[in-house]
Amino acid sequence: MLSRIRNAALCASAVLLAPALGLAADFDGSKALICATMEAHDCSIGEACQRGLPQDVGAPLFMRIDFAKKTIAGPKRTTPIVSMSKNDSDLLLQGSELGYAWTIVLNIASGSMSASMIKGDTVFALFGACTPQ
Repeated sequence: MLSRIRNAALCASAVLLAPALGLAADFDGSKALICATMEAHDCSIGEACQRGLPQDVGAPLFMRIDFAKKTIAGPKRTTPIVSMSKNDSDLLLQGSELGYAWTIVLNIASGSMSASMIKGDTVFALFGACTPQ
């Protein structure tokens, strides 16, 4: 009797956890993503950071990350992903465009995204979220 209850509990756990495990795989670099930037911060040396919208700093509202092509595409241009690495919790992407070095950190479990664009004494920090395409 106990083994039947244990087996039923294991089956129920597998059914309940399967969607969550599948979702985590969506953000591990195996599927193309659409990401929305929601908040931006404009920081310059010696000044307080200014909070605003992504379009205030020239960032796209939406971008497509294509891991197979190793590119990130916005509405105006496409840039190559030069470096990609993964740790236990995040996927890290890096590249450069228009004289800016950029880094994107994508949380593998949730799809939340943070990004930085750096040029000289200026740093733009962006926050958003991604979903599988």
